[in-house]
Amino acid sequence: MQSNVVFTETFSLYDEPFTTAETIAEYAGVSKHAVNQLVRQYKNDLEEYGILAFEMRKLSGRGRPKKIYQLSEEQATLLITYLDNTPQVRAFKKKLVRQFYAMKTELLQRQLVRTSGKAGRREMTDAIKESSVLSDKWYVYSNFTKLLYKTALGFDVSKLREARGVNKKATPLDFLNKAELDALNKRQNQITTLIDLGMDYQAVKDVLSNQGVIYQTTLKIPEKARN
Repeated sequence: MQSNVVFTETFSLYDEPFTTAETIAEYAGVSKHAVNQLVRQYKNDLEEYGILAFEMRKLSGRGRPKKIYQLSEEQATLLITYLDNTPQVRAFKKKLVRQFYAMKTELLQRQLVRTSGKAGRREMTDAIKESSVLSDKWYVYSNFTKLLYKTALGFDVSKLREARGVNKKATPLDFLNKAELDALNKRQNQITTLIDLGMDYQAVKDVLSNQGVIYQTTLKIPEKARN
């Protein structure tokens, strides 16, 4: 039996946590049909707390696609009140509350670190712009960005994007966990300081290369990305 009962659509720190009607059925010891029937019966009540989301999925990869309801914390809490208050349902309620709280706390921490890191990011950009030894600012900025990710996390931006499913229009910073963001912010500050000391790109790269990676990120890189 799966241990996670709360999920997010992607790894983005701006995702809204949710659970599914199937998860509720599994952990509450109720049939999927009964839970889905409750969702449909009390659809108007649930939609008072937001849009009732769902995805179409083929169960076990076969047959006709079925509608899998995705419920926010408020919607799931309300739906559970319509179930019999059995010991199994009560145990699931507690598990659900704990995981929603843990998930929201993790997302909030990532948002706070992300926000605090924006100042450091601007400082690095300003340091490059104001440097008297760095020419071709756009090219240098691109190189420093690659160096930042490589020495902070052990991967370049392109592989991070591919592993986390981030398209080119989205910033990969929104898809990093707290430890990764902390490492990135620390390295940003170091790069900014070295640029302010008058070092060019190669000199900064040499200094950071001797320090090693701050936080080695583990990514599931597709085979084609390794070639």
